[in-house]
Amino acid sequence: MMDELWRMGAADLAAAIAGKELTSSDVVDAHLARIEAVNPALNAVTVVLADEARAAAAEADRALQRGDAVGPLHGVPMSVKESIDVAGSATTQGIVALANTVPEVDAPHISQLRAAGAIPIARTNMPDFGLRVHTDNALHGATKNPWDPGRTPGGSSGGEAVALAAGMTPLGMGGDYAGSLRWPSQCCGTVALRPTLGRVSRASAPPTPEPPSTFQLFAVVGPMARHVRDLRLALGSMSGPDARDPWWTPAPLRNGQAVPVRVAVTADPAGEGVHPDVAAGVRRAAEALADAGYTVEEVEPPQVAEARDLFQQLVITEVNAAYLPLLEQLASPDALRFVQLGVEAVPPLDLREYIAGFGTRFAIARAWAQFQEDWPLVLGPVCASQPFVLGYDLAGVSEAHAVLNALRLTTLANLLGLPSVALPVGEAGGLPQGVQIIGPRYREDLCLDAAEAIEERLGVITPIDPRTG
Repeated sequence: MMDELWRMGAADLAAAIAGKELTSSDVVDAHLARIEAVNPALNAVTVVLADEARAAAAEADRALQRGDAVGPLHGVPMSVKESIDVAGSATTQGIVALANTVPEVDAPHISQLRAAGAIPIARTNMPDFGLRVHTDNALHGATKNPWDPGRTPGGSSGGEAVALAAGMTPLGMGGDYAGSLRWPSQCCGTVALRPTLGRVSRASAPPTPEPPSTFQLFAVVGPMARHVRDLRLALGSMSGPDARDPWWTPAPLRNGQAVPVRVAVTADPAGEGVHPDVAAGVRRAAEALADAGYTVEEVEPPQVAEARDLFQQLVITEVNAAYLPLLEQLASPDALRFVQLGVEAVPPLDLREYIAGFGTRFAIARAWAQFQEDWPLVLGPVCASQPFVLGYDLAGVSEAHAVLNALRLTTLANLLGLPSVALPVGEAGGLPQGVQIIGPRYREDLCLDAAEAIEERLGVITPIDPRTG
């Protein structure tokens, strides 16, 4: 039985623990054993919080025996990316110089998840400051993709996606500034929710500097899992207010509309090219939605290429001005090279262009809001390419730019602050195939409904045992 517990999802574990069919202690021990068994080959988990997790699990079991009221994630383990504050555990950002940066308090959503009963069990790997599409750093080394060790696991929440895909955790917490939740999910065959800006409170402990504009507007934290229902469960437990985040918005989790809606399908956003297996996955998901009663049509959403270009220009401008000097001091050579290739591929804007760029962002947001009145959901690829062969993103300017361009629909959601769910739709050529569903602002419920309809018809493809080649 212990060997089977790590295969279960967070919602199923929560129900079994609450019903006293399982103990939290057994569930935590099963995942700790799984980490010990498979993490040496994958390097997804960087720190194991075994003592703290076992103590919390024992208390969770005692609470049930006492008949205490418990939260919706009572006794369920979760893992947390090293960019997110967990009290007593270093928030390293993948940087050697930050290896001992230990916060005294949790990030807002971590404290809310603890209140719901979740138990942090491990920290997971990421690239330096999260600024690379592959997970590697000088502090912990590279994370391997369990489907194919010669391919990237994605970034920056690559450690989370790998830990989920290999059964080391049933629930993970990551961040998404440029697709960092959804891109690793495509690479590893897992699910993730990028919430609307303002849905989930976000903050880091001092002396973390206040973020510049694009980090405020484009970056969010969100849940990762293997089942869509686990994303919904987690979102409901981590969406409360926190005064540390002035962007938090008191929007309802469901707006009453629970029927299938119209879906615009774009297998090749902006018509710039897509891998045939990726396009086939999008069409497979579209067929699943049509079967579920959704109105599905191939319709190109507005200004995808313009949004991609603007996102890259604004981000590169801020990274070049605010972070490049710091990266030159602290980042690993590969992370620094990727950023430098990005700056070479997308020259930074001057001040006038940078200011004008936010006006253009507003115009694109208006166009999407009007489009989504007719087509509330947009179905398309996370990345137009398959997970790349290791080293491809560092090969040169054209290669680094090609990866960024292939994520054009993904970074559009970041630019506009829109919610999006990424989920797998099968396997092709030994690699997982994934799609994303983008919804209107604060309509995570519509995205999750559609994702569940796809999942019911196409299934779940993880956890898996690591493949050696």
